[in-house]
Amino acid sequence: MDTEEIAKTAKAAFEESQLVSSSERVKALQVIRKQLELRKAEILAANAEDLKAAQAEVDASRMSHSLLSRLDLGRGDKWDSMLQGIDDVAALPDPTGIVTYASELDDNLELYRVTCPIGVLLVVFEARPEVVVNIAALAIKSGNAAILKGGKESNRTTVLLSEAVSEGLAQTAIPQKYIQTVQTRSEVSSLLKQDRYIDLVIPRGSQSLVRSIQNNTTIAVMGHADGLCSIYLDEKADLDKAVRVVVDSKINYPSACNSVETLVVHESLLQTVWPAVAKALLEVDVRLLCDPPTLNALQSLSPSPSNFKTHVEPATPDAYTTEHLSLVLSVITVPFLQSAIQHINAHSSHHTDCIVTESEEAGSVFCRAVDSAGTFINASTRFADGFRYGFGTEVGISTGRIHARGPVGLEGLMIYKYKLRSKDKFGHIVGDFGPGKRQYKHSAINASALPF
Repeated sequence: MDTEEIAKTAKAAFEESQLVSSSERVKALQVIRKQLELRKAEILAANAEDLKAAQAEVDASRMSHSLLSRLDLGRGDKWDSMLQGIDDVAALPDPTGIVTYASELDDNLELYRVTCPIGVLLVVFEARPEVVVNIAALAIKSGNAAILKGGKESNRTTVLLSEAVSEGLAQTAIPQKYIQTVQTRSEVSSLLKQDRYIDLVIPRGSQSLVRSIQNNTTIAVMGHADGLCSIYLDEKADLDKAVRVVVDSKINYPSACNSVETLVVHESLLQTVWPAVAKALLEVDVRLLCDPPTLNALQSLSPSPSNFKTHVEPATPDAYTTEHLSLVLSVITVPFLQSAIQHINAHSSHHTDCIVTESEEAGSVFCRAVDSAGTFINASTRFADGFRYGFGTEVGISTGRIHARGPVGLEGLMIYKYKLRSKDKFGHIVGDFGPGKRQYKHSAINASALPF
């Protein structure tokens, strides 16, 4: 099937599915979950083959270790979390048909703004094969059709995952081609031209991937290019909280887009909180790229940390615009809260930034002034995640200025339409309104659901 036909089929499946009930969508998710369980051994075996091939790429310096770690579907509880994400999405309220505005324009003339799906999504992602299932679940629940393209490094895994999804859909009233996958870059390039059928492109991956897609399509794009997150240690920071929050933000999953990459330190903490945080980071093998003040503070420590010479070095200017995605952290000193805010706004990717402080005023100022999708107080940046927010799972993170920002769950895959109903026996026409004629009432209607 050529790409125009793939896009056409997706649009037709979307249109066909709009009268499918919410309960049937939940049933589809439950059936897909069972199909995945039935094929677990086969899928994980394919994933092992993908990992083996990827390791060879890493050994040849053609792939990063961070990309390799994202590829492993059997790592920790990733498989179980993927299935739990399906359950969580299935249990969420139906996001469609919710009235967000209701007004009586005239007697028996009612206007409603009602949530509805966006349409056909094209989602392009790298490495993480579970994204196939995450996005399929969100698309099915929200009423959006989807075309998915995973990275070539996970082809064996994504093919089997998508087959399981299709086999599940075949047992429901939802069209089997509601979720489709493609395998090549050339197919993506062609799909980016199908603005007649595809309504939104969501890239998940490297900056180069996102920029390439943004520059090669007229279709709306939602996503983020980098996860350059920062933590600011305020002059009122508690030492123990600082250590816990910074260490978790860095080491919990270093290759994730919500891991911290820059630590901003108030100059009053150079001899107190900063050395304790640095020691804790060095103990867990984090390499520190320091500006002169933070470097000098560590050089005066006695005794010196055992790995000081191998893990502490001067930062270069580009350190503060680098997404390390590894056990590396850039560190810089500032004299004021406002200086920290200015540095973060100038250097971050507007993903998630945190302040560690005991001052409510400082926390409030930071959260209002930092221009990011997530602003946290005394909490790890790793909380910036659709699952942890209670969205079931997420289709990605948006750092843009469109209707969705931050982790994008079901609500972020909704748009709305206006529905107008006349209950007058003659209907309503605009010609009846104006000077000397009927006047609009614009009276609010209490409505939590559409009455028709």
